[in-house]
Amino acid sequence: MSAVLLGSFFVLLLSGLPIFLVLGVTAVGLFWVDGQPMISVAQKISDQFNSDVLMSVPFFVIAASIMQRGGVALALVDLASAWTGRLRGGLGVVCVLGCTIFAAISGSSVATALAMGTILVPAMLSRNYDRSFALGVVGASGTLGILIPPSTAMILYAVIAEESVPRLFLAGVVPGLIQAAVFAVYVLWHTHRHNYPRETALSRQEFVRVHLRALPALAVPLVIAVGIYGGVVTITEAAAFAAVVTLVVSATVYRGFSWRESISVIGDAMKSGASIMLIVATALVFGHWMTEAGGPARIVKFIIDNGFSAWQFLLAINGLLLILGMFLEGASIMLIALPLLIPVLKPLGIDPVHFAVVIVINLELALITPPVGLNLYVLSGVTKAPMTEAIRGVTPFVFLLVGLLIVVSYVPELSLWLPNLVYGAR
Repeated sequence: MSAVLLGSFFVLLLSGLPIFLVLGVTAVGLFWVDGQPMISVAQKISDQFNSDVLMSVPFFVIAASIMQRGGVALALVDLASAWTGRLRGGLGVVCVLGCTIFAAISGSSVATALAMGTILVPAMLSRNYDRSFALGVVGASGTLGILIPPSTAMILYAVIAEESVPRLFLAGVVPGLIQAAVFAVYVLWHTHRHNYPRETALSRQEFVRVHLRALPALAVPLVIAVGIYGGVVTITEAAAFAAVVTLVVSATVYRGFSWRESISVIGDAMKSGASIMLIVATALVFGHWMTEAGGPARIVKFIIDNGFSAWQFLLAINGLLLILGMFLEGASIMLIALPLLIPVLKPLGIDPVHFAVVIVINLELALITPPVGLNLYVLSGVTKAPMTEAIRGVTPFVFLLVGLLIVVSYVPELSLWLPNLVYGAR
């Protein structure tokens, strides 16, 4: 009977039913088949909602939503343009740099792609950039939102794997900067090859003005970094403070919306945050059943009995996640797979913090690989461009990201150097 329910789970998932309903219905069915009281399901969900780490997610979502609508994104784009706009095809590099900075504030790839796409795709088209290239740069660079800290994906990983959020955040910094650098180099090569235009250099006065205008926006990641890594506040308190700071900055400095409109902005963000909380809670109940049923233990035994090495395991998991990412939404993959994979790491000698970065880069690929790449749908909707153009534009970046995934998978020092430097090796 359990096998039938698990089979029904994948059928429901592929049918397009909301993921929290699929997970919740399947979990309830599995608990019922095992003869466990239904009160245990409600108790498990209640326990998960009491997690301090999980409570930070809706606050980061609110902060990202406010920044996207409040004018923060435009200020960051102007800042990036002041430094790189004079390069040939500099607007493409502005996109990579702008997405990197915005990602360090928002924690969301979709919000990053939406905010940057709304501003930069029309700007690039007005300068005769190929539309598929413009869509590809924004879509691929937007994935940095879940690798550069703060990252909602890292927070979900921390909840499931019971890892330190600050350590996970630091693990994503070096790979994220490498990704941004690789993308920027490719953009420069492509734009030079196609002879894209240079931007007009700013006067000294305008250069200073742009930087002063960007200072309030840059205060948000500073607040988060100092608060978390300085041990001043918890991750939840830092997320809440970030939401408040972005609201004040957006409404008073950039005036992207009025104080009266802020209620609707926060309301929309709370809906998104609530949906994430429901998905996480039901997924953890589902994972709890799999653990109690002995699924992770059987996988560990299979790997040990068959003599799998760490590199073979990483190769197999990367291949599997790459395929799943084409059909399932990234968070769904994480919440379904991690309860099974985390127990395997210790016997193989794989650091869970390093594995978190491997997982997140796979989720980045899921955001830009058809047919379910969310960033592709966001950009297609914003620009009214055919999906085929967005897919063609991101294809070179998919290969670049796969290359980064291979390097990060087999050079764990790239992920572990900074957290070990700050907090010490474990």
